[in-house]
Amino acid sequence: MAQFNQEDKDRFLYPRYPYHGRFTPEYLVFNANLQEFTSKVGYITDLETAGKISPEQAYRQIKTLWLQVERSKEELGIDSESPPETT
Repeated sequence: MAQFNQEDKDRFLYPRYPYHGRFTPEYLVFNANLQEFTSKVGYITDLETAGKISPEQAYRQIKTLWLQVERSKEELGIDSESPPETT
């Protein structure tokens, strides 16, 4: 049986993808927050689909995560009216 270290497990469970937009520290942090959000939403939907949590629980958990993303966006000062240009 193959042995995996913690780093391998983390990469499998929490994959990260490179950021391709215009670089600013705020955009990079927000991108990481979005990637974490999508990973967690995936786990929540899997749990709901498997019947481990109710649709109401899944909705509440996803709503809480979304509010965290919105708060992050505000705290980072990212303006939704003027998206960054990609280079």
